[in-house]
Amino acid sequence: MHIAEGFLPPAHAVAWGVASAPFVVHGARSLIRDVREHPESTLLLGASGAFTFVLSALKLPSVTGSCSHPTGTGLGAILFRPPVMAVLGTITLLFQALLLAHGGLTTLGANVFSMAVVGPWAGYGTYRLLRRYDVPLMVAVFFGAFVADLSTYCVTSVQLALAFPDPGSGFPGALGKFGSVFAVTQIPLAVSEGLLTVLVMRMLVQSSKGELTRLGVLVASAAGRRAANPAETADSAEAVTR
Repeated sequence: MHIAEGFLPPAHAVAWGVASAPFVVHGARSLIRDVREHPESTLLLGASGAFTFVLSALKLPSVTGSCSHPTGTGLGAILFRPPVMAVLGTITLLFQALLLAHGGLTTLGANVFSMAVVGPWAGYGTYRLLRRYDVPLMVAVFFGAFVADLSTYCVTSVQLALAFPDPGSGFPGALGKFGSVFAVTQIPLAVSEGLLTVLVMRMLVQSSKGELTRLGVLVASAAGRRAANPAETADSAEAVTR
């Protein structure tokens, strides 16, 4: 997914940077608001960012000028919503470009758009859709992480195909070639990331149940809601006496 430094034509690099900027700005505002309102979430936020950084730093050579790797954005999107992941993903990609030579500064906008914008939104949308139809939490988490990973590479294929259309078949032909080469490594990686995300979520359910309930990942029981809101209990009792 990390498109290499200088690989995209300048006009494409600028266009993807402009497309990514509003999502990152909105995400920064959401992140600041969340930290101010719930400072206890800072540790979990940091863990989500670290999860993204570590997974997306594990790269395998793939299409010329790019690479395949897990993205790690599905977990943070499920926990904190996609806008926050736009910021965490951008920070991750910036550090990787500067310290690990993964991606680059000129291609940062394109990489942010695929991994930190589209990936989190696609994964979160999948997760929410499945939960709406009462699919078990861990199944929804798996598919959310799976789709977040795979959709990132679909967008990268589009970006490369737009920049380097096939001489004979144009954009469709290039998209088919880039997508098919990515699929060889990325589908197994997406499955692996989904399973790993489920394992991490299981650990969080055991260690951070209260925080996950506040974030809406877990649903509080009626007894828990009454304990957290005594006024609600009093109102219910008064309604019964009436």
